[in-house]
Amino acid sequence: APDQPSAPPAIASQSGGCSVAGGRMTDTRRRVKVYTLNEDRQWDDRGTGHVSSCYVERLKGMSLLVRAESDGSLLLESKINPNTAYQKQQDTLIVWSEAENYDLALSFQEKAGCDEIWEKICQVQGKDPSVDITQDLVDESEEERFDDMSSPGLELPSCELSRLEEIAELVASSLPSPLRREKLALALENEGYIKKLLEIFHVCEDLENIEGLHHLYEIIKGIFLLNRTALFEVMFSEECIMDVIGCLEYDPSLSQSRKHREFLTKTAKFKEVIPISDPELKQKIHQTYRVQYIQDMVLPTPSVFEENMLSTLHSFIFFNKVEIVGMLQEDEKFLTDLFAQLTDEATDEEKRQELVNFLKEFCAFSQTLQPQNRDAFFKTLSNMGILPALEVILGMDDAQVRSAATDIFSYLVEYNPSMVREFVMQEAQQNDDDILLINLIIEHMICDTDPELGGAVLLMGLLRTLVDPENMLATANKTEKTEFLGFFYKHCMHVLTAPLLANTTEDKPSKDDFQTAQLLALILELLTFCVEHHTYHIKNYIINKDILRRVLVLMASKHAFLALCALRFKRKIIGLKDEFYNRYIMKSFLFEPVVKAFLNNGSRYNLMNSAIIEMFEFIRVEDIKSLTAHVIENYWKALEDVDYVQTFKGLKLRFEQQRERQDNPKLDSMRSILRNHRYRRDARTLEDEEEMWFNTDEDDMEDGEAVVPPSDKPKNDEDIMDPISKFMERKKLKESEEKEVLLKTNLSGRQSPSFKLSFSSGTKSNLTSQSSASNLPGSPGSPGSPGSPGSPGSVSKSTSQMAAITTK
Repeated sequence: APDQPSAPPAIASQSGGCSVAGGRMTDTRRRVKVYTLNEDRQWDDRGTGHVSSCYVERLKGMSLLVRAESDGSLLLESKINPNTAYQKQQDTLIVWSEAENYDLALSFQEKAGCDEIWEKICQVQGKDPSVDITQDLVDESEEERFDDMSSPGLELPSCELSRLEEIAELVASSLPSPLRREKLALALENEGYIKKLLEIFHVCEDLENIEGLHHLYEIIKGIFLLNRTALFEVMFSEECIMDVIGCLEYDPSLSQSRKHREFLTKTAKFKEVIPISDPELKQKIHQTYRVQYIQDMVLPTPSVFEENMLSTLHSFIFFNKVEIVGMLQEDEKFLTDLFAQLTDEATDEEKRQELVNFLKEFCAFSQTLQPQNRDAFFKTLSNMGILPALEVILGMDDAQVRSAATDIFSYLVEYNPSMVREFVMQEAQQNDDDILLINLIIEHMICDTDPELGGAVLLMGLLRTLVDPENMLATANKTEKTEFLGFFYKHCMHVLTAPLLANTTEDKPSKDDFQTAQLLALILELLTFCVEHHTYHIKNYIINKDILRRVLVLMASKHAFLALCALRFKRKIIGLKDEFYNRYIMKSFLFEPVVKAFLNNGSRYNLMNSAIIEMFEFIRVEDIKSLTAHVIENYWKALEDVDYVQTFKGLKLRFEQQRERQDNPKLDSMRSILRNHRYRRDARTLEDEEEMWFNTDEDDMEDGEAVVPPSDKPKNDEDIMDPISKFMERKKLKESEEKEVLLKTNLSGRQSPSFKLSFSSGTKSNLTSQSSASNLPGSPGSPGSPGSPGSPGSVSKSTSQMAAITTK
């Protein structure tokens, strides 16, 4: 059954005092959204407008009118009925039922407007506006209170065919008042009234008395809403339940009666996959199925006000399920037979499918148990050998059986991942890698036939739970993390990475269809998780198997999401700032695919562009010296023209600072003298000081001004300025020499046989200047695009001569 719907979303407040509605200015206090409740118990937005209350001649009464603010059309015209229960919620919502199964809500922009309309409604109904619901227990009439004091219970009309209308009216009139509901329930219990009503039902069906059947529908539906367990026990008993369902077939709002009983007796078949010897258990299963059917299929969707009246029905089903699980769990013969037949090779396919489906439903029922009962349940299944059984089932050819087995496996992993890990480590000592439970799961993930890989996504989530160190146990004598991860990387990781390694033997992916790309993206997601959480296990695996180089082949995929997954994997590795990884990246020139992808991306301002720049920016900000030097020495010529961000120029500056410190240790000691003489009020880091020093304008330096403020200058200014002047002269001379070299030569440097950047013809021509890019509407460099300092199209120099780049 659907849960009680949440309140419709409140209308967002807006600045400004007035809104135009229907061609006139209207106060925002009356601005509302109109909602109706759909069959799925979700609120549908019917539009925004302005509400007013006035007398409508056609409806003969005060009414609520909402006119759309867009065109002035009528969104709502609802008469304020004296007996309708209006409810005010959260200070800005008014909710009510217009008719059966038609619920409405007004969501006000301002509390003041909600209060005004609420007062109008209360005025029409003669209620105090301080109440939150206009028809409530506090508003019972004096007559009802007198009834309560004067009579012990409610007197029901005699149960006869001619008085069904009277009985239906009595039930309907009792429902709004909790006091009268209580009296009615007691009267129905004491007089055995329900069984008498069901006898009349048989008479009406025999006589084809449709009017009487319609009255019986209303009566039985009303009895459900009394929310009494004692009445449910009578109605859901073996002798009564089918007649109760029969009464609910004759809904007056439908032109034809429904055939619920026919479905339950002829279409729905109860299969005993293992014979159940306990008659009480069998009866309980039948009853639960039928009551669930009544709740889901027979009863109409309850309105907002009826929803809470069915809480006892939900509880009835819940406790029945708990009882069924308990009784099955205690029947050892039943469970022993179940697992024996599941794993028996002689069991035919159809029978095995039924057994697996039963076990799946059994596990689903267990989710209703309290934690301690659920512990006992899964412990029982574990002792019975559920994991070896699943291993056998997952090795079978039937896709439906495997799918159900996967669902059962997910229940076990979610309940106790340590139990699963312990089992797979034990079986590894006896079995080959191919038939290990985890490897079977990985193979099913890789071989998922669903184009959207729905099953693979579920299995990947389970694997992630199993390899997550956060839920691993640590005791004094053993550490689960060390043991399990050692097992996983030895026996399972090669199975997981097999599709990745098979697809990345060349410079680009050998298969690049959508389904393969999705699968590789899932595998990369898990590998990225391992990089973050597994430290040395994954580090050894990546470096020994050269995994990163293979992953970066996927940067050439036509699927942007896969290329970004590969980039995210590398970014996670760089984020660790681990020199073992850094040396591996530099030795194998693993920035080459990233730079190539960046340049091939051209002037497009997209996620690929931003993600690559962010990676280099991280290296610059974190001052990863080895990677900074590697990037500038090998790829500077390819990146120096990128000036819409300062990332690459900042990297070059970092590189030069490092080189100067290496070439001129005296400069380092001079800088430390300066730092010692500076007086700082804020605690800036060494890195900030270096930034400030080396970012000082050369023009300022030419004028002979030092970086330190005049008041803080040490006495030996001339002595200290001498090496600074020499440094700046040397820097200028170096830059002019570089410019001369650039004019004379093409982009070339120390040769590396592994690095050759090729450009598509499109890249040559689509790099535009800053001014032309900024004139394009909506271009990243235009003023209308927030958060964008410039456009990747903004390149200061022509790059048309770049046919190929050979760098260090």
